[in-house]
Amino acid sequence: QVQLVESGGGSAQVGGSMRLSCTASGTIFGWTLKWYRQAPGKERELVASINQRESITYADAVKGRFTVSRDNAKGMGYLQMNNLKVDDTAIYFCNLYWSSVEEYWGPGTQVTVSS
Repeated sequence: QVQLVESGGGSAQVGGSMRLSCTASGTIFGWTLKWYRQAPGKERELVASINQRESITYADAVKGRFTVSRDNAKGMGYLQMNNLKVDDTAIYFCNLYWSSVEEYWGPGTQVTVSS
């Protein structure tokens, strides 16, 4: 069982930056680290993903603005968010994925972007 905790959320202005962190209670070596978000009234969506080989994918909405990274030695994942938009307002979740039957979620952290 791995526990995840997100941190770094809060409020920002349009055009601002924010860095989210994901702390795992155990090793993240071998796991794919993903960031999801869920805005009010919308479904949860995948924002970014980084696998063990550091192959990275981004949602079109965040390409060029967000950067995902990981530190296996520290058991940490990160999401650097730049040039924030109002539409980035959501609860952001960290996810460790091994397979469809083995994955873990953090409780989420709120990100609010205002103009």
